[in-house]
Amino acid sequence: MSTPTVTPYRSELPPARDGFPQLLRAEWTKLRTVPRWGLTLLATVVITVLISLLSAFSGSSDVTGDRPPPPKGPEGGVVLDGFPFVHQSLTGDGSITARVSPPTGRVGAAEPWAKAGIVIKESTKQGSPYAATMITPGHGVRLQSNFTHDTAGGPVSRDRPHWLRLTRSGDEFTAYESADGSTWVKVGTTRVDGLPDTVRAGLFVATPEETMVRRQFGSTSVGGQPARVTATFDNITVDGGQGAWRQDNVGEAVGGPGSKGTPDSSTEKAGAWTLTGSGDVAPHTPEVDITQQSLVGAQIGLIPLVALSVLFITAEYRRGMILTTFTASPRRGRVLVAKAVVLAGAAFVAGLVAAVLSFLLSEPELRDRMPNPLFYPDVSLIEGPVVRAVFGTAVLLAGVAVLALAVGALLRNTAVAVTLIVVVLVLPVVLLSGLPIGAAQWVMKLTPLAGFAVQRTLPVYEHVDSVCLPENGCYPQGPWAGLTVLCAWAVVVLGLAVWRLRGRDA
Repeated sequence: MSTPTVTPYRSELPPARDGFPQLLRAEWTKLRTVPRWGLTLLATVVITVLISLLSAFSGSSDVTGDRPPPPKGPEGGVVLDGFPFVHQSLTGDGSITARVSPPTGRVGAAEPWAKAGIVIKESTKQGSPYAATMITPGHGVRLQSNFTHDTAGGPVSRDRPHWLRLTRSGDEFTAYESADGSTWVKVGTTRVDGLPDTVRAGLFVATPEETMVRRQFGSTSVGGQPARVTATFDNITVDGGQGAWRQDNVGEAVGGPGSKGTPDSSTEKAGAWTLTGSGDVAPHTPEVDITQQSLVGAQIGLIPLVALSVLFITAEYRRGMILTTFTASPRRGRVLVAKAVVLAGAAFVAGLVAAVLSFLLSEPELRDRMPNPLFYPDVSLIEGPVVRAVFGTAVLLAGVAVLALAVGALLRNTAVAVTLIVVVLVLPVVLLSGLPIGAAQWVMKLTPLAGFAVQRTLPVYEHVDSVCLPENGCYPQGPWAGLTVLCAWAVVVLGLAVWRLRGRDA
């Protein structure tokens, strides 16, 4: 008797496919088929743009009238260029040497970036190319050129003169320093292109304004007043110089060339010159970052995005759909990562649209309402710093979305998760003005709030002091460093959520 053959049962349904592309497609389908979630993404765009526009139109408009345009340097940026200048002509290659006393201020102490030194400059016209070497009270010897370039030298004594030398060889300028006039040390070399054969070589002093910051909870005031600095020059030689010494003021003269006892003056006695000046030689840094201000709406626009991101996971727990999801795709960690990828992509697109519209609509109005719009040149959407700020804002919102999703997966409570993320990202902005500057800067460095640093576009110059107030959107770290901090938070919390999800019941 033969044994019948039993054919195993085979389902007519195709086997489940839980590969990552399939997971992405499934999560994208969930996101796009819920109408209110699409409306929430739209609300993120609309709120971001409206808040940015409201911020732009809330400023007071100012009419420049007949104000002359500010001077621009060789590289096109607005510059500060005003100082007493004692000089003579220099044709071809040559050098200038002088012994310079430490610069002093009104009551003895000068600003750390006050300058006293020697300069070779195209002309007395503001913004003309130059190379200079100088001593500063707080930063030693420096070699600077064309306003934006700076090379550090050695330290200097606060009570003894220091020797400086600047040589020209074609378009190359080399600076030297000496404590005794015998042993010389090279500071550095810089290149100044396009100088004519005959230039002006001479002596100068300059100083930034005195700045005073008064800070208390909820209020910060920044005040400034013109500073004044004085220095004496002797043992002056100009190799290749021609003609007599001339006394001029680069820029608008406050007291007139050669006047005595006035803010800008130059006097000579027995071959030694004493110069007193109240202007500065430096790149001009605007007080307001217009690009950053045009994107300020993202701080509020992220609130609906946070709510959507949390709901993207907690809604499935609340309705019991998460069991179905994990039955179809048992690898829970990959499910959460797929949700994060889909959500980050949607948030990035919404953020990019919001950032582009906010910049295009808000930036022109913001510039026109500045106290002196001439000091705020037009910026374009295709310029490098602007591209980084706009693109970075989209990445910022994507990072916030992933962070909110991860917190939602950990807490499984919509209200608590949304409140926590909003508190972490929005409340510090309100409280920063009440903290000491040092503490506020640490908050901006270490919390997810650091991501907003990517919106800042103002250049930072080592040789220019600035008041960096956290409540004004000044971040102590660089743009990409700040964005990296936010992304690190998102990745770490998402990793923690994946680990926790694998070890607890659905």
